[in-house]
Amino acid sequence: MAKKKEEFKKEKEIFLEHIQKAGLRRTGQRDLIMEIFLRTEAHLTSEDLYWLVQKDDPTVGHTTVYRTLKLLTEAGLAREVRFGDNKTYYEHHYNHEHHDHMICTECGKVIEFFSQDIESMQDEMADKFGFRPTHHSLRLWGVCADCQKKESEAQSAPSGAQPRVRMRSVSSN
Repeated sequence: MAKKKEEFKKEKEIFLEHIQKAGLRRTGQRDLIMEIFLRTEAHLTSEDLYWLVQKDDPTVGHTTVYRTLKLLTEAGLAREVRFGDNKTYYEHHYNHEHHDHMICTECGKVIEFFSQDIESMQDEMADKFGFRPTHHSLRLWGVCADCQKKESEAQSAPSGAQPRVRMRSVSSN
């Protein structure tokens, strides 16, 4: 139980300080929402987080989840990201390394990656144009390897062919 208390200690301090500066009070619902968000290493919409929170406390409303996500973002614990589907996702920001995203337009899979080459090139371009970047976001849209494989398999089947069915033989021993 001691580990549980220590988990996200710094994040909890940052959040408490932020809400106090905003003139808000600490509540059990805000604590629960923050805790679930911090435990979930995924890109979440407010709706996604709402459903996760509902499992622990069905009395928490969607508005409370949304407002708490905004507070987490203002406090620097979360970051808004958009993947071109007209939704806002939130990901961990505090104490997480910078990364960029590749988004599959077929299945929606999001792949996080980091490239020092890309980072260096951005710095080089900023220097060349006398630009001082404050932050950036790189998103690539395309088709992931799994979806490409499915496309390839679908294209290789002869026209009018029945789908391949793999039968498993069962021994009668």
